[in-house]
Amino acid sequence: MKKRAKSPVFLTSTDTTVGFVSKDAQRLDEIKGERKGKRYITVVPSFEELKKRVRVPSKFRKELRRAARTTYIYPNGESYRVVNGGEHRRLIERLGWAYSTSANRSGEEYEEKFAVAVADIVIYPLKKSHRPSTIYRLGRERKIRLR
Repeated sequence: MKKRAKSPVFLTSTDTTVGFVSKDAQRLDEIKGERKGKRYITVVPSFEELKKRVRVPSKFRKELRRAARTTYIYPNGESYRVVNGGEHRRLIERLGWAYSTSANRSGEEYEEKFAVAVADIVIYPLKKSHRPSTIYRLGRERKIRLR
């Protein structure tokens, strides 16, 4: 039986904060000490890629095309953020898509020593200057701000 190749975990400055980025949700669970099967934000490089993955309610399409540093939870329970620019977008374009989460243990503050120790690849500089993304839950006709 072939062993599954693990996807690397990147530590990088994302479009919102310092975070872990990977295609392997199980590795992110292990690193963060999360329960198995936690849902992470899926980051995509473009609105076109987003449309391939989830049906965007027509009422919100224009808003989503223009949104920056905003995560949307869709009616199917999946959450996505489109990265609009910068170094983080170049990484996501190379990966095609990736899961993204803050670079800390679950429920704790960010510690650079911990984050660097557990990441497979560190992309410097690590800038911790942005606030986390705004999160909305979308329905067919309305949206609710969660953060």
